[in-house]
Amino acid sequence: MQTEATRHILTNFEDALDNLRKDVLMMSSLSARSLENARKGLFERDEDWANTVIADDEEIDTLEIQVDNDGISIMLRFHPYASDLRNVFAAMKTSVNLERAADQAVGIARRTKKLLAMPAMAETPLIESLYYFTSAMFNDAINAYADSDIELAKTIKSRDRELDIHNREFAEKLTELMPQNPDFIRGFLELIFIARCLERIGDLAKSIAEDTIHAVAMKDTRHTANLVSA
Repeated sequence: MQTEATRHILTNFEDALDNLRKDVLMMSSLSARSLENARKGLFERDEDWANTVIADDEEIDTLEIQVDNDGISIMLRFHPYASDLRNVFAAMKTSVNLERAADQAVGIARRTKKLLAMPAMAETPLIESLYYFTSAMFNDAINAYADSDIELAKTIKSRDRELDIHNREFAEKLTELMPQNPDFIRGFLELIFIARCLERIGDLAKSIAEDTIHAVAMKDTRHTANLVSA
């Protein structure tokens, strides 16, 4: 039977874990917003959106440091075990992946600014479907973490492989166009680098999904062939 003191300690731990998750979800929202703002900057050819992404990165970095410090504090104060410890680790690891995804969005924004200094290219819309595919995957990984939805998380790994294929096909297509359009080679390269940023965001979404599955179901799926069969 729990004593009053035990219940008080448990409530404090749950409050601390809840606050930790709230900070991670705030990071999720900000990172997803940065990815969307980077998209607007690229396809609307609007430097203001790109500058917003770069300016917002500091807030995301600050939250990542806070989550890391708070997670360590929770472990030192409450000595959680089993599922509680996995949830703390998942929050801390997810915050790292979110911060890295935001960094990739900054990379897209910086390359967008370089593209905006060049004449508009007819080939830029070719990357749009790749961008939407990545955004949907990233948002689903975030939702899987927020809702502890392992079924949704299990879909991410196969989608990441599909993203890799799309990225390779996109790079090959632009590489083939380079000899025919030598004046646009620099622009083509910037688009290829943006596609690589998207591919990296897909990898980070996969990591978030894997950490979610481990926290909820205590299954390590990092080296399995397919999350669907995990």
